[in-house]
Amino acid sequence: MAAVDESADIAISAPATTAEAESSRSSRPDAGEERSEWMAGLTMSVARWVVRLSALLAGLVCWHYASSMGLTLYVRFEQIPGPLKVGEALINQLQHVAFYLHIGASLRRIAISYSLAAGIGITLGLLMGRSRFIRDLIFPYVEILRPIPGVAWIPLAILLWPTEEGSIIYITFLGALFPVILNTLHGVEQTPEVLVRAAQSLGASRMCIFRHVVLPGALPSICTGLAIAMGVSWFSLLAGEIISGQYGIGYFTWNAYSIINPPDIIVGMLTIGLLGAATTALVHLITRPALAWQRKAR
Repeated sequence: MAAVDESADIAISAPATTAEAESSRSSRPDAGEERSEWMAGLTMSVARWVVRLSALLAGLVCWHYASSMGLTLYVRFEQIPGPLKVGEALINQLQHVAFYLHIGASLRRIAISYSLAAGIGITLGLLMGRSRFIRDLIFPYVEILRPIPGVAWIPLAILLWPTEEGSIIYITFLGALFPVILNTLHGVEQTPEVLVRAAQSLGASRMCIFRHVVLPGALPSICTGLAIAMGVSWFSLLAGEIISGQYGIGYFTWNAYSIINPPDIIVGMLTIGLLGAATTALVHLITRPALAWQRKAR
């Protein structure tokens, strides 16, 4: 009887074990499904890039047609060089060391001023968001100084700083500072109060709440502010370089206008656009790991 009972137990437990193994295998994602999802994502990315490149190509075709035909529909294109002439001017500039010196000077100024603006702006935004006293102390200055354009700061910057390099960096710093402050402040204010109270009820300290609740909740707005600040910093930098610079892509563009060289003007403009897009993409790439939790939540 004992032998019969043991065999029965084995017979009963074996199907259960098999069923558990089958359920565990069915719960795991199939390799074929993962590959199909990866191929679908790749196809979608390729399709999006095809649309983007097609849009750029269509813009180039319209530009070439308008400049070659000399269209004058309120906007005059008869003196605007076409894409082929601009391409020749770009190839010509790429063969000169001075062009790379202009780009390097602008990138160096952006790196210094943007780093200072990001560090100071995030710190002030976080403090203003968590302290009413600090906000009342600093916010009036932000609201008064923020609407002043970079060009208006140039005379005062020249008087304040002993060198032209310092004045240009100062103007660029101011342009990037205020978007970072305001977006960081907005992110801290948008942190759900229920999460803060829940952490307090669990006995979390103010520093722990700030680190694990407030800061992660404000990160999306902070990253957005950093991306916006990069574009504004290029605008402010070029304003300073046009007026008081000796090197830089803004000075290159203004100098081309002074000697009436339209192809080089457009080369400078396109270089500014490409550099701005590249640095903004770099900001998104650097800040992307900080938002990994947000993608996982989706």
